[in-house]
Amino acid sequence: MDGFGASLITKFWKLLESSERTIQYFPGAGLTTLRLPIGASDFSANAYSWDDTWDDTTLSTFSANVAPNYVWSTLQDIMSISPIVKIFALPWSPPAWMKSTSTMLGGNLDSGDVSIWANYLLKSVQALESKGFTPYAIGIQNEPQNSNPTYPTALVNVSLEAQVGLQLRTLLNNNGFSNVKIVGYEHNWDDATAYPVQLMQAASSAFDGVAFHCYAGSVSGQSSFHNAYPSKDIFHTECTGTLGTDWWSNIKWYMDNLFVGSPENWGRTAMMWNLALDPNGNPILPGSSSCGGGCRGVVTISNGQYSVNEEYYVMAQTSRALIPKDAGGPFGQRIGVTVNGNLNWALLVGAYQTGRANPSDPDKWSIVVLNWQGKHTIKYELMVPYRSPLHKIITMVHGILSLLQLQSNLEANKLV
Repeated sequence: MDGFGASLITKFWKLLESSERTIQYFPGAGLTTLRLPIGASDFSANAYSWDDTWDDTTLSTFSANVAPNYVWSTLQDIMSISPIVKIFALPWSPPAWMKSTSTMLGGNLDSGDVSIWANYLLKSVQALESKGFTPYAIGIQNEPQNSNPTYPTALVNVSLEAQVGLQLRTLLNNNGFSNVKIVGYEHNWDDATAYPVQLMQAASSAFDGVAFHCYAGSVSGQSSFHNAYPSKDIFHTECTGTLGTDWWSNIKWYMDNLFVGSPENWGRTAMMWNLALDPNGNPILPGSSSCGGGCRGVVTISNGQYSVNEEYYVMAQTSRALIPKDAGGPFGQRIGVTVNGNLNWALLVGAYQTGRANPSDPDKWSIVVLNWQGKHTIKYELMVPYRSPLHKIITMVHGILSLLQLQSNLEANKLV
């Protein structure tokens, strides 16, 4: 697995300027993935790309420096604190001049600009590398089935995304970026057996995998895609909290569908949308209709102070099972788990194995448990099978969330 995290928005950095300590929750919560928009999103001050010179088909004026300087300085701070963080970069829209509608707000990628768009994405990777942030993965287009005239979006059909992916894979390989993953789709669970499957049929060699969002369908869609293409990576990369919703109901939903549910359905990640917002769900792009009801960040920043929300608590609990035990060691991997007994409905359990940098050291074994009852404790026995015929029984009393780390030579089947 690659872990849990959220997205960084352009104006997020401005919030951080007045609350520098916020970045300290990276090691505190164990966040290990970071989604970075290339250009504007629905939480930017204005709609912009990294090359807004009209019809600059050679991309001669392309520059990531159009983003404010504090974007890069804050990202440097984050990476210096948590160097294992993996960056997922992707655009919310091509530049307006690459679109048939001549605007970043809605519309679609012009089919004649496929090669230019592929080169734009290569330049984005190169620009990030030049600043010391080589991305772990890059996407072609955020939510390619969404065209909204109030914020940066773009329709990119399967055929066009496949063409861009094939060209981009060659460009990355030829320019020293063969290790950078290309991630396709980046949209909701409900179309898991259509768009992403068709994308693999058209350009499997270009894409390392696909990413999903939580806004329609169910997390089982990830398994449906896995069944069709078991060798491809699956990432969950976006889901937002909503202001004014119930804390405990949110905790249960996140565990069921994201931080236990996504790994159970072959996800390598589970990620929230905004890392930090103010109490009113701002800053949002003026006029954007993207967050009905108001989006809630993982962290809320107000008057230079910050508070953490339920999204933080869930990730802080579950991420501990995945963080490498040693510097340079592997991330935790999901293993199979079965819950028996007449109260098995009340316990949601994820289990993980983490290898060691030194293979002779014992692996770390972890479980993450959610007690659905919430108000009552549940006493249960944990059976840990060793290589010997003996079994170890560990009895724990749990409330809402708990994590147990087991040091042993437990044999299990690594799944993700």
